[in-house]
Amino acid sequence: MAMTTITIKAGQKPTKEQLKEIHEAAKLPINYTADCPASTPEALAEFAAMAREIRKNRRNPAPVVALRLKPDVLSKYKALGKGYTGVMADVLKYAADNPDILSKMTRDL
Repeated sequence: MAMTTITIKAGQKPTKEQLKEIHEAAKLPINYTADCPASTPEALAEFAAMAREIRKNRRNPAPVVALRLKPDVLSKYKALGKGYTGVMADVLKYAADNPDILSKMTRDL
C-alpha cells in the first residue's frame, strides 16, 4: 500500500477529493508491522528520558494547604468548574510574584 501525504494549512479546507481519500484511508485496516516499525535504540533512550522526567515531576507534588476563604470567594472560584483549585493556585502565585500586590494587601493587616 502506498502512503499519501496531504498538507492542509490552518484555516484551509480540504478539497472534496482530499476528503474522499481521507475517508477511504480510514476504512483500511492497520498493519502494525508495516505501519509501526520497531523503535530505534535512540528513540527508546529518548522515551526513557521523558519517562524519568515525568516520574521526577510526580515525586514533588505541590504541598496540600488548608486555608479559610469567605463563602462568596469560594463560590466564585467553584463557578469556574473543574480545575478551579488550579486557577486559585495560579492567582496566588501571581500575587506572590508581584510585590506591588503583596505590599498593598499587607498594609491592610
